[in-house]
Amino acid sequence: MNVLNPYVRQFLVGWITVLDSVPDIDMLGFLPDFLDGLFNMLSDSSHEIRQQADSALSEFLQEIKNSPSVDYGRMAEILVLRASSTDEFTRLTSITWMNEFVKLGGDQLVPYYADILGAILPCISDKEEKIRVVARETNEELRAIKAGPTEGFDIGAVLTIARRELSNECEATRIEALHWMAVLLEKHRKEVISFLDDIFPALLDALSDPSEDVVLLVLEVHACIARDAPHFRHLVVFLVHHFRMDHSLLEKRGTLILRRLCILLDAERVYRELSTILEGEADLDFASVMVQALNLILLNSSELAELRALIKQSLSNPSGRDLFNALYSSWCHSPMATISLCLLAQAYQHASAVIQSLVEEDINVKFLVQLDKLVRLLETPIFTYLRLQLLDPGRYTWLLKTLYGLLMLLPQQSAAFKILRTRLKTVPAYTFSGELPNISANAIRRTASGNPYAQILSHIPSLPSGSQNVEDGDRNTDISNGTNGINFTMRLQQFEHMQRQHRLHCKSQSQMTRQTRRSNSSGTAQEAQRSDEPRRSSLPADSSRPPSRSSWRS
Repeated sequence: MNVLNPYVRQFLVGWITVLDSVPDIDMLGFLPDFLDGLFNMLSDSSHEIRQQADSALSEFLQEIKNSPSVDYGRMAEILVLRASSTDEFTRLTSITWMNEFVKLGGDQLVPYYADILGAILPCISDKEEKIRVVARETNEELRAIKAGPTEGFDIGAVLTIARRELSNECEATRIEALHWMAVLLEKHRKEVISFLDDIFPALLDALSDPSEDVVLLVLEVHACIARDAPHFRHLVVFLVHHFRMDHSLLEKRGTLILRRLCILLDAERVYRELSTILEGEADLDFASVMVQALNLILLNSSELAELRALIKQSLSNPSGRDLFNALYSSWCHSPMATISLCLLAQAYQHASAVIQSLVEEDINVKFLVQLDKLVRLLETPIFTYLRLQLLDPGRYTWLLKTLYGLLMLLPQQSAAFKILRTRLKTVPAYTFSGELPNISANAIRRTASGNPYAQILSHIPSLPSGSQNVEDGDRNTDISNGTNGINFTMRLQQFEHMQRQHRLHCKSQSQMTRQTRRSNSSGTAQEAQRSDEPRRSSLPADSSRPPSRSSWRS
């Protein structure tokens, strides 16, 4: 059947057709023996041979539909091989046969479903539209089958095929592979989880996929796996590790990944777990970058509106207080993230204390970039409540001091400085309620510096060491009970300790950089010296002296 001579091929196809037309001969029983040969003739250079082979195959397929007993298994193996043929017509015919086999084969084909899927998925992205249509239809038929492991359905083999196709160059195939993982998780979760070690690395790598649609589907699969607490922790730990190893992933896809996970797995749960992991992160530079990214997502994303609302209640709601404490421990990696969290929680006195605790080493370019972003965020609808509180400067004096503290940290020529100064200029020089705690209304007057709040700010008492903060709007609370259970003094110590670690880390890195430069420069000098020695040895002994007059004459 695999001869190349066109006359022999015509002879063979003719005989097969004649024998099939004899009623007493059951050619379907012998079909697996010469099916591959017929498919091989579909790519023959002779149009007549191709046409005869196609006609014979069409006749056999029709007989298969009407026959009660067919050996689907052996023929399925042949079809899987022919589905990867370079000839378009051969691929189309094999995919068409597989489509019919999936509909007709029943239990016979269950052990071959993985192999059939491996042939179908690449054809979903075929350049020929007819092949793509049939392949998609066959894929849907396969996915609708309800066979399980007890019927011989090999879930591990199907997962292996899906994992392999995640690296396919065509987006449509990668998407369908992920759909298969999601369907198997839904139908056979226990069995899929048992193969998690095999597929998890591929799913993590798929987060770097250039297609956003693929990334969103990968996240859905991850979220489905992470419904159980141990797997949730497993996912977040590996995700942080992946961000640490691939900073470009955090820069390009970090926001998309984290926002989507917050939707799929509950934002508070995700943020609490991330904070727990980052609190003990050994790579301080990465921890700072990661916290800054989480902070910007928290302040910007509409998906996290409920989380922001809960943090705003940190001073009055036990749940908000617990969330504030949970985030604060890791937010300490970034001064600007800490200040942002305090502004969101309306812990303005603590925000002011954090600003006052900053030292020269903390005010660097990265800090100023983050401060610029915060100032611009203060003008967004998210901080509307904060801007409205500025209408009552007497009650929210710590807020004023915090904003003026930020203003003092900004370079005067920066756009952020001008934005914040303009905002502060619009603050009324009096309280609309007519009351100023501990300050008479006549005390509010402009000073020589042009700041109408100097008198207000000068009356803010400095807290003794170990005392609790009395935040703006809470002046009637009992100081002995603390501010709703938040020990701000301890939090400030925690922040200062973390910043000292970051400063020591920066110093050690600077020293290592200097040592490396010195060693490189000394190595270069030694190399230059060694290369110069042969030149010196080739010169005469008195070459350093000026030539004598006698040498001129000669």
